[in-house]
Amino acid sequence: MERRADPARSALIVIDMINTYDHEDAELLVPSVGEVVPVLAELIDRAREADAPVIYVNDNFGLWRSHHGELLDAALSRPHADLIEPIRPDDESLFVLKARHSVFFETPLAYLLWSLGVGHVVLTGQVTEQCVLYSALDAHIRHLGVTVPKDAVASIHPHLASAALEMMERNMGARIITAKETDFTPRAESGG
Repeated sequence: MERRADPARSALIVIDMINTYDHEDAELLVPSVGEVVPVLAELIDRAREADAPVIYVNDNFGLWRSHHGELLDAALSRPHADLIEPIRPDDESLFVLKARHSVFFETPLAYLLWSLGVGHVVLTGQVTEQCVLYSALDAHIRHLGVTVPKDAVASIHPHLASAALEMMERNMGARIITAKETDFTPRAESGG
């Protein structure tokens, strides 16, 4: 029997939030991340309660021999551990390493979503005008539904983030809503 993605089944994708903030533009990014972390922590809890897959897709920072535990330990040992602790992966969380902007670029994420029967992704994390934008495009061209809770994504440049959110909505059919409006309960798609 062939498996099919269920457009009503969502997964929460947490992009690049396991971070040491030892990079260019970190001083511009950290304040935005600080605003997003409490919102994202609550969203992660709600996804877990609804049995929606929570998938962390994270840069490997060029550390090709590292695994997710090492990345988490490195981030928790740095000055901005307070931004990681509230959203840290639990034992049920899934983890995918990426090397470029999109969560789909040469990663097993598309196959993982298919194997879980997921047809809709809720994109959160950082950076709205970079990795979130490119991931939304790649999700769209893979015929996945896309939701971006605008208060659960962090940015470096707010004016570019606003433009990116508008592009995701207009060009990719993404639902741009708030975290509180995000629902992980599977529901029947309306016919039409």
